[in-house]
Amino acid sequence: MKTEILKLLKESEGYLSGQELCERFGVSRTAIWKVIRQLEEEGYKIEAVRNKGYHFIDSCDIMTKTEIESCIRGKFGRVVEYHDAIDSTNIRAKRLAEEGAQSGTLVVSDCQIAGRGRRGKEWVSPSGTNVFMSLILRPDILPGSASMLTLVAALAVHEGIRQETGLEAFIKWPNDIVANGKKLCGILTEMSAELEGIHYVVAGIGINVNMEEFPQEVSSMATSLYLETGKKVRRSSLIASVLEAFERYYEEFISQGDLSGLISVYNSCMINAGKEVKILDHAGDYTGKALGINEKGELLVEMQSGEVKHVISGEVSVRGLYGYV
Repeated sequence: MKTEILKLLKESEGYLSGQELCERFGVSRTAIWKVIRQLEEEGYKIEAVRNKGYHFIDSCDIMTKTEIESCIRGKFGRVVEYHDAIDSTNIRAKRLAEEGAQSGTLVVSDCQIAGRGRRGKEWVSPSGTNVFMSLILRPDILPGSASMLTLVAALAVHEGIRQETGLEAFIKWPNDIVANGKKLCGILTEMSAELEGIHYVVAGIGINVNMEEFPQEVSSMATSLYLETGKKVRRSSLIASVLEAFERYYEEFISQGDLSGLISVYNSCMINAGKEVKILDHAGDYTGKALGINEKGELLVEMQSGEVKHVISGEVSVRGLYGYV
């Protein structure tokens, strides 16, 4: 009931009467008053006026299960598990998936103490500033196609950031979100599968949202939405926008069975499209011109000879010739 009342308060332009809420939920005025008090204790500003009712004023950057659920607009995230602190949202999401959690279940934490990115790199995870979320998916696709979901997630984060902040960020193939040459977001997709099919996929997303500074060792490569825009961002609203975009791009991906329907939108967001890049390959580094992706999510790189190589994500790293992007 608390989530539903919060949603109604947010959506109402005026006052919601206590009697109207009582009738809607079939409870007493005292029960409604207790819910309002709980919301106020969580940090919401709600004005109560005799004979008029309750009016929602502000929520600041509250992160709770109720707050996140009140922002959700689609099928993804209807089931939310929230933690103030956790080792890793991906670890928890995988455990839930093993226990039968439904597709679209979301794990969110205010703080991660064991977050990691590609190649096992640690992800800086202070409390109260960032988004740490993992989405459980159960796609009916072959295991060999699962890596494409990382690119789908990148599109979703890019769209969610644009919608919430207006910031013109970009995707560094395959799945880093960058602004002004620095990293805003990391995405780690993991799956459990057999040869004939996928049990589940967990898409883990970490976004630097309201961080005001970074440790010196990463400050030249990392940034946040706050540092780029000068404005604090409501994380719960950002989560909802990312999920809404994820659902739309995911459905397009599933309907096609690949990224053929998303190639143009992805390439338009890709910062290294049309640029000279350096491919860091265990078999030997080489340079070429990044042309964009194909329907499999592979990066097409044109060599000086005219040959076009298909680069597979997860096997190599891509850098700009003179820096990270």
